[in-house]
Amino acid sequence: MTVGTRTFARPCIAVSLRTRACYASPVTSSQPPQLAILCRGVDRAGVLHEMTSVIVRHHGYIASVDILESGERSAIYWELHSVADVDAFVRDMEALDVVDTVELFPTMREVYGKRIIVVGGGAQVGQVAVGAIAEADRHNIRGEKISIDTIPIVGEENLAAAVRAVVRLPRAVALILAGSLMGGDITTAVEEVRRRGILVVSLNMAGSAPKAADLVVSDPLQAGVMTVMAVARTARFDIARQRGRIY
Repeated sequence: MTVGTRTFARPCIAVSLRTRACYASPVTSSQPPQLAILCRGVDRAGVLHEMTSVIVRHHGYIASVDILESGERSAIYWELHSVADVDAFVRDMEALDVVDTVELFPTMREVYGKRIIVVGGGAQVGQVAVGAIAEADRHNIRGEKISIDTIPIVGEENLAAAVRAVVRLPRAVALILAGSLMGGDITTAVEEVRRRGILVVSLNMAGSAPKAADLVVSDPLQAGVMTVMAVARTARFDIARQRGRIY
């Protein structure tokens, strides 16, 4: 395929590549996708065009698309909103000459749920993860779905890029800054992602980044715990009442 190996589309406006017809989106980025399918078939120019034409005919909206395989064969994973008749949609997808099989799966939000991203120095990241995972377990056994992603990484440029990338990660709802010194462009990146709706919790460290975060927590274990509580629907924790505080 001539496209990249991994792309994510905003669930906003569906556009027919064949007719250029546009529809106003009835969904928002906070709504979970309704449908997840994996289409296997041939790999050639125009595969995505034909599949998206079927999606538009069924008034679907693309939450995300992943190209899992390419080369001799293709495997393309879609998460979609607003498909009214799933059976008819699957039949039309299977009728395409570029598609051999269509498999239905639970969506990634149903499987892995909300994502909390932890970035920073290895020692601090590890301790934050211990607190976050322990607290997530407590809520997940009560029906919540929260997963924890970590990356030990250092350097202002690397950290700023990692912070900015959080808004492009599917299902990411919160970021934890785990380190001993962060500032400069990292602070600018934190301000940017907060404007996009990402909750940012920071350890109490040197530098200007903590001042830009929603919440500052000195103990790394507690930082992980409080972040999970802030995003879990099974917790009684109002981040709006804690925003700007230092613990």
